[in-house]
Amino acid sequence: MSDRDLNAAAFLECVGPLLSSSEVRSMQQWRHHFFTTCYQHSLFVSYVAFRLARRFGWDYRAAARAGLLHDLYLYDPADSSAHPGNQCLDHPEFALRNAAALCPDLSEKEKNAIVSHMFPLAVHLPRCREALVVNMADKFCAMLEVAHLYQTRRLQRWLPVAA
Repeated sequence: MSDRDLNAAAFLECVGPLLSSSEVRSMQQWRHHFFTTCYQHSLFVSYVAFRLARRFGWDYRAAARAGLLHDLYLYDPADSSAHPGNQCLDHPEFALRNAAALCPDLSEKEKNAIVSHMFPLAVHLPRCREALVVNMADKFCAMLEVAHLYQTRRLQRWLPVAA
């Protein structure tokens, strides 16, 4: 079995049940970064965070799950009536609330990674390595998406599940 297959199997073991949930699937309806949906972005962040955490010997399950759930805010970000203030600062709180409702077993690492993923813009600090890796993966993936590099076939093939 190749490294790619081993990584894909381990990744899907971490997030498989979440990928089939209606809440996570509903992220497909929201645009996130230009031509990328919230679902595609979250899946990309999840896989990058998983790979980094696994490489460093950290809690890759927590990194993968938090990466997938970090933008589970479940509203149209363009609709200013859906959130009280600045979308950039509001959505981590909404995502954490929705993630906790979806996964009552969220660990403290996962909770911190979700609520602090907008650091240094937001008030919550990453307090564990897994939160830092989700934060870094989020910035890296967003940069590729905004630069329109995410849509390349090579990158799409790199993900273990269809984005």
